[in-house]
Amino acid sequence: MKLKLDKALTLVALSVAGVLGTAQAAPVYEVVNIEDFDLNGTLEGTRNGYAMGINANNELVGVAQGRKKLNSSDVEGGIIDAEDGVADAEKITYSVNSPIVANNFTFVAGANGEAGAWIPTFESLGGTTDPALTDTDVPESINSVDTYYYDINDAGIKVGALTAPEKKVDYTGSSTTQEFWYYRDFEQRAVVKTPGGEIELPPPYTTYVNEDKTVELGGMSLASAINNNNQITGYASTALSSFSSDRVAACITADEAGTGLPLDICVQQEQYPSGSQNTRNIQYQNRAFVWQLGEETVTEMELPLGLEPPADSKVVYSAQGLGINNEGDVAGRSHIFRDNDTKKLRLDAAYWRKNAEGQYEYHWVPVINKDVTSSIAFDINDNGILVGSYRSYIQGVLRDKFFYFDTKADAASVVVPNDFSTSLTDLSSKPRDINNQGQVVGFIETEYDKDKPRPKAGFLFDMNSAEFVNLNSQLTCQSKGFEQGTDGNWQRHKVEVQDGTGKTLSYETDIQIVEANSINEAGLIVGTAFVRKPVYQTDLNGIPVVGENGLPLFSLDGNGDPVTSYLPRMVVLAPAASGAEACDAVDGGTETKYERKGAAGGLLALLLLPLTWIRRRIR
Repeated sequence: MKLKLDKALTLVALSVAGVLGTAQAAPVYEVVNIEDFDLNGTLEGTRNGYAMGINANNELVGVAQGRKKLNSSDVEGGIIDAEDGVADAEKITYSVNSPIVANNFTFVAGANGEAGAWIPTFESLGGTTDPALTDTDVPESINSVDTYYYDINDAGIKVGALTAPEKKVDYTGSSTTQEFWYYRDFEQRAVVKTPGGEIELPPPYTTYVNEDKTVELGGMSLASAINNNNQITGYASTALSSFSSDRVAACITADEAGTGLPLDICVQQEQYPSGSQNTRNIQYQNRAFVWQLGEETVTEMELPLGLEPPADSKVVYSAQGLGINNEGDVAGRSHIFRDNDTKKLRLDAAYWRKNAEGQYEYHWVPVINKDVTSSIAFDINDNGILVGSYRSYIQGVLRDKFFYFDTKADAASVVVPNDFSTSLTDLSSKPRDINNQGQVVGFIETEYDKDKPRPKAGFLFDMNSAEFVNLNSQLTCQSKGFEQGTDGNWQRHKVEVQDGTGKTLSYETDIQIVEANSINEAGLIVGTAFVRKPVYQTDLNGIPVVGENGLPLFSLDGNGDPVTSYLPRMVVLAPAASGAEACDAVDGGTETKYERKGAAGGLLALLLLPLTWIRRRIR
């Protein structure tokens, strides 16, 4: 059963499903990056790890995020291993008055990785250093460049984004404690990492010109996906918004009058997120792009917007390319006037395809009804099947729902698969990737309670069988943190830790798949899982409280057991060996519940962030 428009699943989609083969039951999966009942899923010196993309050679790219405030050197004798508990993350603030500290680091891993199978290994972009080597007493070891990987093709070429390194100028004010102001040449730039080195993809618009004054703003660009023909899609700045032009002009005026910050510093302050909405005052017109990577050159192609902006409009109109198949078709989203009505400005899912003349043409993805407020396409496979999500009110609340769409069929209709029911539910869901076998991965809410935060889980949807499964229900017992006793029964593995009071405390391991981000043709899935960790007692500076025996004190509940929390970590799921069974072991008769607090949705937000700012401006 599926929710459709007024047409059945298109004949082309059905023929594709027929080619893909006979429907099979959802495969059983095992987590292959488990080490000692824990996930080896982030870089040393960071809290969170996210796997973003995987290729056919079982190589993945990821992002580690959140510098740990707690290091072993923080405690006398160096007796604390930061992995033993949930330590506070170092708070990264944005200010022109303070040195710039990076919070995002790129890594790679693979079945045949140099450091071992599926071990996250730091890979430098933009001259960054391994976060494990950061020493606050050695300024050169502190990264100021934030880096991101989003995708990798079968040739091992990786794409993502980075910031410029920190620059500083002498402080000329009356402060006796401040020596410098700090700024960057740009805040976001698309980057390609090849075996031969790095290639930055600068946007068309980087420089503000006002009469005889020129100001380097840096612009913004991001590379979100790459295919096996070395075509890259993403988005980049093509102009400055009128509102932002006014802010830059004000910086120029104040600098020339000597009444404000130096020009570069004033511009940097405007580009930093600020305020309760965490918005930036310098915003750009963004367009979807395709870059063709050659042996020695890069060819840039701007993709058409879904509308013709009025000549006198002060609104920011934008588009993003987010996925690309091996034919060069691009999936993403663009602003559009629905029904050609300028009062119905929407940000809707779209795809771009070359015509007979080799020029990209824009195509709107239809919405299921007029109540859809927005939609987005995340990926498109080589069969032309696009996956995305739309936002609409369901039972009085705005929800996101996963859909797929056959871009090669005549008069195709958006198809919204049912998830865990035989009819449409109000569980929000978003896809992230689709392979050529018709397998889709993403995440979905798992609880129906409207008054509480809803837990989320990674899902696998198979177009062949229309089977939609929670990946946690398809894991082997070992992959969920269980171990088999001598009696043959399964129980959660217990971790024992000694407390600062001298007592031995224990907690149970738990691994929950919260987001599936990428799936290759062999069915390997990478994404994010939560792992259970005990919580330290810390002082106001985030340093653990240590007992007389030199060990940290853990936060305890009313029963004297350690309070636990969840940390997001990279996870790799491989189809289990023949005969493996999905785990049906439970905790006290019910499955463990958890709340998703961050996870890879945080990286998705970063990927889409520029349009978040834009939406806030035009409302």
